[in-house]
Amino acid sequence: MAGAGPPSEGRYGERVFRPQERGEDERIDLGALTYDATTMARLRQLGVGPGWTCLEVGAGTGTVARRLLDEAGVAQVLAVDRDVRFLAEHPLPGLSTLQADITSDEFSPGLFRLVHARFVLMHLPAPQQTVSKLAGLLAPGGVLVVSDAVDLTTDSTPLTPYTRAMRAMWQGLRDSIGTDVSQVPHRAELLRAAGLEPVAAEIHVPPLVAGSAISRFWADTWQRARAAMVATGLIDDAGLDEAVRYLDSPRCTGLSPGMLTAWGWKPEAARPGRSDGV
Repeated sequence: MAGAGPPSEGRYGERVFRPQERGEDERIDLGALTYDATTMARLRQLGVGPGWTCLEVGAGTGTVARRLLDEAGVAQVLAVDRDVRFLAEHPLPGLSTLQADITSDEFSPGLFRLVHARFVLMHLPAPQQTVSKLAGLLAPGGVLVVSDAVDLTTDSTPLTPYTRAMRAMWQGLRDSIGTDVSQVPHRAELLRAAGLEPVAAEIHVPPLVAGSAISRFWADTWQRARAAMVATGLIDDAGLDEAVRYLDSPRCTGLSPGMLTAWGWKPEAARPGRSDGV
């Protein structure tokens, strides 16, 4: 639950989830093991394939970028991140990397048939502004696809070690780096406001199974965000340790945060001599 809190003092990759910390790439890859297949299935259903030029925003370790080339057979992928050290470890023909801040006024890498950003907007302070900027990087007929986390630990959810930890995590990340998932269900509306049509959205909720990639991902995420979580007062160290044990237990009945994916198309350019859009 991402409630109101004091202004954040850092950004993703600074106070928490620093790429220079040992094992951060492995944590990211646990998320990739959970979500990549779903992401790729959606992108393929949208027609992504040979001849497409793609912009992968917040590319992390580059798993989606490489699968776009290997599985979808796209022509080119530009993978962008504020820190590209993990991308540089796995070069691939057709894959270019760019270390850049997408919120910067200077960020203007060209036009693409696909612009994809997964678990990026939720960490940025102005999602609508960022969506508009990413939509502006679409070639006519291109598609913008954005995915973010949806918190399912609502006030009506039974209080367990897991839900306590999740609520502390969302609040701690909100306070420390500005992460906000409270508006994620409205992502499709942001795409429409950016002039994209048609738009649609779907949600995928992976099961929490002891020892699974997603359960290990959240346990590692909690450990790395421990200080921010404890600082909320919603959980202490003992409670967090209990939550990690509970997450790896068959007693765990929690729902993992869902991944909401929304997409929208940039209209094709009007044909010469036609003013009715037909």
